[in-house]
Amino acid sequence: MSASADIGSSVDWAGSVALPGKQLPPHLQKAMSRVTEISSLPEITTKIVEVVEDPRATAQDMHEIVKNDPALATKILKVVNSAFYGLPAQIASLNRAIIMLGLSAVKNIALAASLARLFKADAISSHFAASDLWRHCIAVGVCARDLAAAANNAQVDEYFVAGLVHDMGLLIEGQLFLDKFRAVAEACYGQPQNFCAAEIATLGADHQCFGVALATRWKFPPALRYAVAYHHEPGALQLEFRRIATMIYVADTICGKMQHGFYLTTQGQQITDEMLALIDLDQAGMGAVCEQLPERIQEAERILAEA
Repeated sequence: MSASADIGSSVDWAGSVALPGKQLPPHLQKAMSRVTEISSLPEITTKIVEVVEDPRATAQDMHEIVKNDPALATKILKVVNSAFYGLPAQIASLNRAIIMLGLSAVKNIALAASLARLFKADAISSHFAASDLWRHCIAVGVCARDLAAAANNAQVDEYFVAGLVHDMGLLIEGQLFLDKFRAVAEACYGQPQNFCAAEIATLGADHQCFGVALATRWKFPPALRYAVAYHHEPGALQLEFRRIATMIYVADTICGKMQHGFYLTTQGQQITDEMLALIDLDQAGMGAVCEQLPERIQEAERILAEA
């Protein structure tokens, strides 16, 4: 695998451009065509993602989209008035809420609402429900956001959504290969081991590969695709994308060690001082985030519970 991975010209599921080193084998690409419930984002969420990626877009553009989805509009007002954002006064206007939150935060809420509906499948194993995977994704999103804030990063919401979507490849595995996925989970629960290696041995690819196929299908921006594809091996990336992948690795590892939701994918992972230096943190800064994390996760779970 190249240490300077970048978007190449190979083609994956549905003809989308894939990341070098992360292409699914042909038989798994063919299997992806059987994906149904999670093959595409809701139309409104796709439109919201496109608006955020358009540098000319305004809050009014976002309002014109969101106002046509009462459930999402209600969710946005619920979030903006929650302790998670901590605004000084109650916001009753949707347009005002979008302005106060910003386009990126609205995108995150829309993605959370879309993704939450997907984590209602059968139990992952005898020890974990599908909801445990969603809890873990929320936890990693919150942790990544708080780590980024502690590092004075200006784009904390991007880290939140990267954490939220990082394990969505497990959704694909659960839908297409539930028995094999359960076998991997049971084996890794009974004897802690490298989850990605166990996936490759059993399924032919790991959840990073399945996840980036879905992220590419959904036309996620490059930074999010790399976070999904390399969150267990951020050192394989060029510096431009290594930072966000490392942030998700660190958040994922923290939440795994604290056993927030489905934690088996992080077994054996260690956070090094070099990783912390790359994301502009030290052990004290990470410790401060960890101390507040359970309360922060609970608040996020409350506001996203009815997504």
